[in-house]
Amino acid sequence: MLPVDCLCTLARRSARSLTEIYDRAIEPSGLKITQYSLLRAIDRLESPSVSELSEATGLDRSTLGRNLRVLEKAGFVAIDQGDDGRTRIAGLTAKARKALRIARPLWDRTQERLSTALPGDARKYLEKLNAGLEQAA
Repeated sequence: MLPVDCLCTLARRSARSLTEIYDRAIEPSGLKITQYSLLRAIDRLESPSVSELSEATGLDRSTLGRNLRVLEKAGFVAIDQGDDGRTRIAGLTAKARKALRIARPLWDRTQERLSTALPGDARKYLEKLNAGLEQAA
């Protein structure tokens, strides 16, 4: 691979490599890691509004909306109206819950493998990098 000085290019290469590793690992679940992450967030937040989900995931509403439509079309998410009629609520379907049950142990093993393979401070460094980038933005 061509060496580069650009921090953005280096970060994107790392992100693509990690995404590929997780995608391969959870493939038996029928999910991609991006879908898994979003479904896990919905599950953890227990049927959040789209605004709450946007805040929790750091995704802007238009990107989140596109991702939710894909998951809804695939039968993983149901979008319902909230109590006030303006709010949209994201909920998991039975298909999503089954996919998450399959994916979770695969994700756990991958997480453990990467945590062992990468330097001990890799996670802390990534967290610090993300915090620094948020401040720089």
